[in-house]
Amino acid sequence: MTETTTHSASEHDALRERLLAVRHEVGKAVVGQDAAVSGLLVALLCGGHVLMEGVPGTAKTLLVRTLAATLSVETRRVQFTPDLMPGDITGSLVIDSTGGQGGQLSFREGPVFTNLLLTDEINRTPPKTQSALLEAMEEGQVSADGVTRPLPRPFLVAATQNPVEYEGTYPLPEAQLDRFLLKVVLPVPPRTDEIAILTRHAAGFDPRDVAAAGVRAVASGADIEAAQAAVKQVQVAPEVATYIVDIARATRESPSLSLGVSPRGATALLRAARAWAWLSGRDFVTPDDVKALAHAALVHRLGLRPEAELEGVDVAKVLSSALGSVPVPR
Repeated sequence: MTETTTHSASEHDALRERLLAVRHEVGKAVVGQDAAVSGLLVALLCGGHVLMEGVPGTAKTLLVRTLAATLSVETRRVQFTPDLMPGDITGSLVIDSTGGQGGQLSFREGPVFTNLLLTDEINRTPPKTQSALLEAMEEGQVSADGVTRPLPRPFLVAATQNPVEYEGTYPLPEAQLDRFLLKVVLPVPPRTDEIAILTRHAAGFDPRDVAAAGVRAVASGADIEAAQAAVKQVQVAPEVATYIVDIARATRESPSLSLGVSPRGATALLRAARAWAWLSGRDFVTPDDVKALAHAALVHRLGLRPEAELEGVDVAKVLSSALGSVPVPR
């Protein structure tokens, strides 16, 4: 029995090492943005999805493409535009005139049938198309012509939105923002990182060819699925679960917020903290795991009151205040 347990523990350690090696490999092509890499890894381990926010040119596309290369999984990118239709994402029925089928209808898969889907500027497409994508994210499947087709595993949507240029956009409503496990912000890199980026480009780095930068596959889709199963075994003490609930309730009582964290948001924080604990080499969640993921898991689920918005209140600071008001279990 002990020998089996030790064998299982060593397998988990090897699995964890492979996934942690992903960060190093991504760093060969992407300078900085460690928080975004960690967020994407956590989301993959939870089977969740990520909303990425950053001004154009902060390596959002490069990051997802490089991550896919390190995991040896398929990736696709879709640029969202105002004229994009739901079928352009999920796929549609087309007339098949080949093979002597007499013009029968057949289903042509859309770009959502992949492992890592990067949807650029999700707030530039109308709500109908946004909803089609979010339904696929939530259900892990696409239904067309009465047939349900499962999406590949693992499956992660990294949706980007631009924090500037709000004209002509369709902002995601709160109910749809709530479907994203995490929101990660990709800031403009500090001066030293920006110098490193330009130095790489001067040396011949091509962002369209990450393999030339030495990026190699260090894990696989099967590793992700095995890690997802391992994360579900991470223990959550009643005190830690209570701590998460109290954080959620503190946001609902904040005078600056019209919308606090829902039970789904509290569950998302629990899932993310579990994945973070596993990546940190533990089989139990600590309050520090909860605090480490609280902003990424909760900030996009909060709504400011109009008067607080007019006063320029920062929703992240309101969340920090709510976190600070909840006693940390010992």
